Amino acid sequence: MSDTFKAILVSRDAEKKQSVEIVDLTEAELMEGDVTVAVEATTVNYKDGLAITGKAPVVRRWPLVPGIDFAGTVISSSHADWRKGDKVILNGWGVGETHYGAYAGRARVKGDWLVPLPESMSPHDAMAVGTAGYTAMLAVMALERHGIVPDRGPVVVTGAAGGVGSVAISILSTLGYHVIASTGRNAESPYLIDLGAAEVISREELSQPAKPLAKERWAGGVDSVGTHTLANVLSMTSYGGAVAACGLAGGMDLPTSVAPFILRGVSLLGIDSVMAPKPVRLEAWRRIGADLDLKKLSTLSRSIGFDGIVDAARDIVHGKIRGRVVVDM
Repeated sequence: MSDTFKAILVSRDAEKKQSVEIVDLTEAELMEGDVTVAVEATTVNYKDGLAITGKAPVVRRWPLVPGIDFAGTVISSSHADWRKGDKVILNGWGVGETHYGAYAGRARVKGDWLVPLPESMSPHDAMAVGTAGYTAMLAVMALERHGIVPDRGPVVVTGAAGGVGSVAISILSTLGYHVIASTGRNAESPYLIDLGAAEVISREELSQPAKPLAKERWAGGVDSVGTHTLANVLSMTSYGGAVAACGLAGGMDLPTSVAPFILRGVSLLGIDSVMAPKPVRLEAWRRIGADLDLKKLSTLSRSIGFDGIVDAARDIVHGKIRGRVVVDM
């Protein structure tokens, strides 16, 4: 194994101008942790795009290796749960934000941050799911806990052609839900139908300022967009329904009223994937292995090499990426 490995390093100068470069690192330059992993596959998530382009303050330590998730093999460990040769997954925990992340040949992290790779999945498969898909599963689990089962009625998925949306549609359709996919890319309708969407609606139906209450259209939803889209989804959710909010692709604001909550008993379920407790993570990945049709992974993902990460990061923040991007390291 080479003494050095390639890494993407994001830096900032005294005037806070951000730069991105490909460098050679050694293990001695990695940050603290009790497990060192050979990164075999990673992804380009929307948050990674923001980190590399500097479009939002994702990076909070300079310089930093970005990349919020990876799958790979343990090289060395002083943590009781992990041994050399174990296959592992990491999502979140500030990796790629405050701790050196996935866009390097190796990563050193805390063993408590890792979960085992499901036996049914390869590292490539796991990163075709990635943080976006893991977040989608957390959202589905939250809806289930609230009693939003297929018999309750349709479920809407916003940002449907993105990473979270693509996996959410696949999981929900496999579980028997009637899925309504909302997208701003009408040309992607055949793709969304292939994933399992029963209906596809235009993003424009949900992008204007919302009424306090609108006609009831669905029992629940998975929203990765925020702002007016989430406000409209809430206003159109039926009595006792729930919406899982897990993203801000459209904006961080929520211009709505209390009407859906106090007149229809609608619940807004917040989904955090970064600091989710380990038991929740283990259950989410168990469910992914059981409830996600792995045959659909090739439909909802494409592969690139290490050298394609920066371009893919720029594309994802401009809405040019459909589904998932897997980086084979």
